[in-house]
Amino acid sequence: MKQTECTTILVGKKATIDGSTMIARSEDGGRVIIPEGFKVVNPEEQPKHYTSAISKQKIDDTDLAETPLRYTSAPDVSGENGIWGAAGINSENIAMTATETITTNSRIQGVDPLLDPAEGGLGEEDFVTLTLPYIHSAFDGVKRVGYLVEKYGTYEMNGMAFSDKDTIWYLETIGGHHWIARRIPDDAYVIAPNRLNIDEFDFDDTDNFAAASDLKDLISEYHLNPDREGYNMRHIFGSSTIKDAHYNNPRAGTFTTTSIQTSAALPDQDQPFICHANRLISIEDIKWAESSHYQDTPYDAYGDQGTPEQKKTFRPIGINRNFETHILQIRNDVPAEIAGVQWLAFGPNTFNSMVPFYTNVTTTPESFQTTPKFNLNKIFWLNKLTAQLGDTNYRVYGELEDAFEQKSLAQCHKIQHDTDKEVKGLSGKELQDKLNAANQLMADTVYNNTVELLGQMVDEGHGLMTLKYDLLD
Repeated sequence: MKQTECTTILVGKKATIDGSTMIARSEDGGRVIIPEGFKVVNPEEQPKHYTSAISKQKIDDTDLAETPLRYTSAPDVSGENGIWGAAGINSENIAMTATETITTNSRIQGVDPLLDPAEGGLGEEDFVTLTLPYIHSAFDGVKRVGYLVEKYGTYEMNGMAFSDKDTIWYLETIGGHHWIARRIPDDAYVIAPNRLNIDEFDFDDTDNFAAASDLKDLISEYHLNPDREGYNMRHIFGSSTIKDAHYNNPRAGTFTTTSIQTSAALPDQDQPFICHANRLISIEDIKWAESSHYQDTPYDAYGDQGTPEQKKTFRPIGINRNFETHILQIRNDVPAEIAGVQWLAFGPNTFNSMVPFYTNVTTTPESFQTTPKFNLNKIFWLNKLTAQLGDTNYRVYGELEDAFEQKSLAQCHKIQHDTDKEVKGLSGKELQDKLNAANQLMADTVYNNTVELLGQMVDEGHGLMTLKYDLLD
């Protein structure tokens, strides 16, 4: 098992600053570092026969028979526990992020228990590989995962999101063989932590809601609904625990001003799933949210407002266990051939910068093809090093990181704007070669900026070392 803590952010096309759809997630893990990479899976590389590494679940070849699409992914580079594709965009500009580990309760587990992985079933390890190369719309992703869960079952509770240029759908698995999904309104956003997140649900509105065919009857037969009216899926299938109050709910903040406002001081168990901002949301807003550690509140581990106890009260979004973070953007103001962009960063989000990679490519930059062992030629490991050094004195190193991130984002935006103009009218291999070159330039730029940041941190930290003596010869 691996990624157990993540934070998903979804933003509809009328809620974003440029009219694109955006789905994002920080892929977090536990105490052991899980090196993540960036890979393009070309059609000939897609498995023709599939067996899960963890559960040994075999997938019928007929469920893999379609001609697969090319897609990007952010897999575990060791491969020891399977692929764990995490997130990507396929060649038809359909995006998928999977998965957000979510909660459940004993009532549904008594009706439809999760499978024992020793007996089969699917999990986070499998979903991107078995879904993304076979879907042609966001709702196709819902139908595909729903089919897989009903047929093969699952041994864990997961949330996942799908997007195309117009729509975003969020799906959550329910028990061993059931699922629910909701379309995110175009003018809305969602911040989903590690709990069952979908709340209000309308079985009759099939344009905006979907579920396993027998789910409504199952709720009635087993008396699972605690509400007198309507259906709130979080009440029916989710949890409402002390852990949720401290670990999950504080991360579900709101975009109400120029920065995310956390609800850490009010760990409400009934925070709404669908939210609306008072302004349009940018890539920088999402990155800021994914980097949040409750700045300017008593709950900030790096701050000076709270007590030692308060600083440990709530789980931040930006945390040492961020191993990979992505924003999957499908743009609506450019040709389809360059519309898909996978913004990607490795390591703790408080100390890294996103890179906007074009996804209509056949390969990825070498520095983002992570090695399992420590290697400073790979930006995953370089980011881990700057984060661990930065953590020793955030007051000193935090300003250096902020300047690094602003510089890197500005340079990547400039390369992207220039490339969008330069590739007009190009197609096929000529276009892909240009996009590969742009991706390489952005990767090199951010890698070199990170090396420069590390040098600045060493310079600043030299005089702050404990092992020193002020009297000089």
